[in-house]
Amino acid sequence: MWVKVQNQNLEIDAYLAKPEAAGTYPAVVVIQEIFGVNEHIRDITERLAQEGYVAIAPAIYQRQAPGFDAGYGEEDVKLGRQYKVETKAKELISDIQATINYLYSLPEVKQGVGTIGFCFGGHVAYLAATLDDVAATASFYGAQIATWCPGETEATITKTKDITGEIYTFFGTEDPLIPNEQTKEIEKELQQHNIPHQMFRYEGATHGFMCDRRQSYNQAAAKDAWVKVLDLFSQKL
Repeated sequence: MWVKVQNQNLEIDAYLAKPEAAGTYPAVVVIQEIFGVNEHIRDITERLAQEGYVAIAPAIYQRQAPGFDAGYGEEDVKLGRQYKVETKAKELISDIQATINYLYSLPEVKQGVGTIGFCFGGHVAYLAATLDDVAATASFYGAQIATWCPGETEATITKTKDITGEIYTFFGTEDPLIPNEQTKEIEKELQQHNIPHQMFRYEGATHGFMCDRRQSYNQAAAKDAWVKVLDLFSQKL
């Protein structure tokens, strides 16, 4: 179901899914691709609820394009990328924190949350891993982590030292948007700062391999990665 997350004067649309049975559960913030909180992201949110998590997907383009929900065509990609470059890291992190605060207001939610993000959302998840409340992060093919940060002069990789929980990163070795040299840079930085982490590289997989609505979907990689995500969350949340 759709809910509103309040962040000061901004109301953020967010898709919320809960387990059917009554009780208290750990929570996960699902962070969208450049295509908005579309069917794929809502499906991930529902899948997490079926696994026993209160899951929520906030619209991280709320400031740029309220209600944005796109497919995967050329025009969709162009628009999604346009909105991406208009975002700012501080606002994105603030919106994720507001979403966490909303989760904590729900009687079903335990303290300590995880995040999972895809594409640009994988980048934002890496940023949000610096929040004190985030115990576990699953970052999927977050492009430009090593080279750029929304609205800032230094790349997101420079914030690695501030990550507070454990982070799993997932990349395809054939991803044209993320050269393998950059994944090595990220891994080196995580190691240097003793951040609990695992990095998974899928041979032959490309960008968007988790999304079964895209031509780049890789069933074997997606299935394996999902098991690893659930393992991370079951350990840390």
